[in-house]
Amino acid sequence: MESAKSYIEKNKQRFLDELIELLKIPSISADSAYKKDVLQTAEAVKKQLEKAGCDTVEICETPGYPIVYGEKLIDKKLPTILVYGHYDVQPPDPLDLWESPPFEPVIKKTKLHPEGAIFARGSCDDKGQMYMHVKALEYMTETNQLPCNVKFMIEGEEEVGSSSLEWFVTKNKKKLANDVILISDTGMIAKDVPSITTGLRGLSYVEVEITGPNRDLHSGLYGGAVANPINVLAKMIASLHDKNNHITIPGFYDEVEKLSKKEREKMAEAPFNIEEYERALDIDAVYGEKGFSTNERNSIRPTLDVNGIWGGYTGEGAKTVIASKAYAKISMRLVPNQDWKKITELFKNHFESIAPAGVRVKVKPHHGGQAYVTPIDSLGYKAAEKAYEETFGKTPIPQRSGGSIPIVSLFEKELKSKTILMGFGLDSDAIHSPNEHFGIWNYLKGIETIPQFYRYFTELSK
Repeated sequence: MESAKSYIEKNKQRFLDELIELLKIPSISADSAYKKDVLQTAEAVKKQLEKAGCDTVEICETPGYPIVYGEKLIDKKLPTILVYGHYDVQPPDPLDLWESPPFEPVIKKTKLHPEGAIFARGSCDDKGQMYMHVKALEYMTETNQLPCNVKFMIEGEEEVGSSSLEWFVTKNKKKLANDVILISDTGMIAKDVPSITTGLRGLSYVEVEITGPNRDLHSGLYGGAVANPINVLAKMIASLHDKNNHITIPGFYDEVEKLSKKEREKMAEAPFNIEEYERALDIDAVYGEKGFSTNERNSIRPTLDVNGIWGGYTGEGAKTVIASKAYAKISMRLVPNQDWKKITELFKNHFESIAPAGVRVKVKPHHGGQAYVTPIDSLGYKAAEKAYEETFGKTPIPQRSGGSIPIVSLFEKELKSKTILMGFGLDSDAIHSPNEHFGIWNYLKGIETIPQFYRYFTELSK
């Protein structure tokens, strides 16, 4: 019986080459100019699932981008694992900060990845991590070691809010029926400190528009006489936090989950070096809500951040103008018990209420999702724990993540399944940023570990 490690070693170069080809396709779901590329990526994923051993693979149309569905059902008496991932990627902007073109993958050695890392948009989020599951299936089918049934659901809209996924899930509950859902779209603490993500923050994403005069005005003739939308927007945004970095929206914290002292002490046991954290980000101090540690601020506490702001003249040289409009995109990361739709409404009401006379406010909700916490006493968690112990030689640490995968709570609601988040990325992988990368060691370690999850979940389910 061939081990996963042996099979990976023999096929290592091919595994890398295949992923690199997938990363060359700019599947940017946020930009309609890349529609053909997104659809091409769906076809590529379908082809690879077929090669890996799925008996049935189909591209399922949705109101948006298609979902690639695949399955290999060996015995209805055995448990079924549903693998979720996404083939779309974030826009690569700003392009001038990339050291190499975002869709021309290159392998470079780094301090954390002396064996090399693949630099490309989507390498870690989520093409690289999604593709680990495809190759893990190949190993199990080629060596006749697949212990249970498996289904794949790979979507193309995760980076724009998974707007078609609920539509698809609710119409295909029987097709998607499973015993556990497995996702690799998160990370771990360090290469030598495996961890399992047990919590995700929710999300509310909005766009705001401030309108002043009916046209752009000469700042000399009108300056000081009419409200400047950019100035107003800046003041309104600044007022959303107080001096302790507490969010000032009335009712925002009403439903926030409060962790016990014991739970916070357990979180504090995770390895964390504040100096290394600051050095990696090239900052001289951390920043955030008073009364909480850095790891608490980015996982168990809600946040409000401006993701983009614009208005007026931003070209080369000077143009003395008072803009008619100013805009900002704002995201709020939410914690368990905070309903994203309620928070969106609270934000809208508050933001409109603080606008001064002389401007008009428009708040446009984009997308959102609920927070999620998975129990550590489930069969799925125990199977994942054993899988990491098998390949890392260490018991993984349960860890709450600051990121959001809104569809996880949807899966529990519609499919009645628990989700296990086995991520193999690192915080330093620069997802959503220029120079995103994924370590070769992490990629191959994921392929090695995933089959162990299948084995242990099947054994524990008996």
